[in-house]
Amino acid sequence: MEINYADIGNRIRKQRKGLKITQEKLAEMTELSVQHMSGIENGKTKFSFQSILRIANALELSMDELLCGSLMQGKPVMQNEFANLLADCTAEETGLILSMAKALKKSLRPQ
Repeated sequence: MEINYADIGNRIRKQRKGLKITQEKLAEMTELSVQHMSGIENGKTKFSFQSILRIANALELSMDELLCGSLMQGKPVMQNEFANLLADCTAEETGLILSMAKALKKSLRPQ
């Protein structure tokens, strides 16, 4: 399985913004340059294990949460994320999302 740098960068950005931390502050917290942090968030820059560990700790994320799209065993994290997505949906919204997910799954498994 390939490392999806764009997906990881999106997770970093989402968590950083959720914690109301600027990119500059996160760079400072992780001892990385702002340019390097920007590249990581944009999926354009590869990172070292030490860098991603510093980022995970600064953002209070587990490595599983941060890397789940690139992990073979990331399914439980993604299921939890999906449940969180549905948590504030109305019954109608949940039904619509479910029918869309079923259609998408069917399109991914042509017979």
